[in-house]
Amino acid sequence: MNRCIITVVGKDTVGIIARVCTYLADKNVNILDITQTIVSGYFNMMMIVDTGNVREDFHYLVSGLESLGEKIGVQIKCQREDIFEKMHRI
Repeated sequence: MNRCIITVVGKDTVGIIARVCTYLADKNVNILDITQTIVSGYFNMMMIVDTGNVREDFHYLVSGLESLGEKIGVQIKCQREDIFEKMHRI
């Protein structure tokens, strides 16, 4: 399994989850876990996903998510789970 962490942050608007999930489904990304909150009008979502069935290069997937974020007015970051854990180790 190729697990990644995706974070989405920005002003809350209609359709953020739908757009991100549709993009991921189109790329064959399986969502394993998802959590989202809205605090004072700001949207925050974290997803754990499996990219094992993605047919394209990982960097293309990441740049596509970043471009989608720009279109819908949020910041989207995607990191491989092992890198995420190393960066956030206490």
